[in-house]
Amino acid sequence: QLQLVESGGGLVQLGGSLRLSCAASGFTLDYYAVGWFRQAPGKEREGVSCISSRDDKTYYGDSEKGRFTISRDNAKNTVYLQINSLKPEDTAVYYCAARSYVCYVIANEYDIWGQGTQVTVSS
Repeated sequence: QLQLVESGGGLVQLGGSLRLSCAASGFTLDYYAVGWFRQAPGKEREGVSCISSRDDKTYYGDSEKGRFTISRDNAKNTVYLQINSLKPEDTAVYYCAARSYVCYVIANEYDIWGQGTQVTVSS
């Protein structure tokens, strides 16, 4: 069974940091691009970052540049999302998703999804 499991979410104060993890099982992430998406209450799911498979090229949304860092550890079959200087508007459920090789902005292009991890930023 192909599975992604997110972890690392929680309640954090304004300006704090979190590192989210996305661990794969049943397949290897070496040949997959992994994207992070988030969905806040009453809002549509949006892409925040992605890392491609072949050259580890990274992509970020405009509001995430400079605060978010995506990385992968193929030995651990895990992708990480480091979030610094957290803001209340970062509050959302964060999902990771995988698709073959290259990153896409559109969520529907991803084949494998995790269950999500809640990030709540308190002010």
